[in-house]
Amino acid sequence: QVQLVESGGGLVQTGGSLTLSCLASGSASGRTFSSFAMGWFRQAPGKEREFVASISYTGGSTLYADSVKDRFTISRDNAKNTVYLQMNSLKLEDTAVYVCAAETLFGVLVSTPVGYDYWGQGTQVTVSS
Repeated sequence: QVQLVESGGGLVQTGGSLTLSCLASGSASGRTFSSFAMGWFRQAPGKEREFVASISYTGGSTLYADSVKDRFTISRDNAKNTVYLQMNSLKLEDTAVYVCAAETLFGVLVSTPVGYDYWGQGTQVTVSS
């Protein structure tokens, strides 16, 4: 089993920045964090879960939703079993619960929720004017 715990959410004004962290523990089929692709998704009230960013198991490849490209940066530290989401130039529409997810089978970039095996509980990000 893999456990994912997000942190770093909070209240920020428009134009501000936040960095989210997701700490992974456990294993899946003998594979551990350094073999997982990781993703961030978000869900606003009344809306469907939305892909934000993904990073390959090495960290060498990343993928972003158009809505966050050039503002958000996903990164990982395999020595710390942690994936990060640096969010800059935050907008009101970025308000959501941000959830990290692990793709444990292939370690490749995935932008759809069905591609992920494990999910965290989420951390709230609220952007105010």
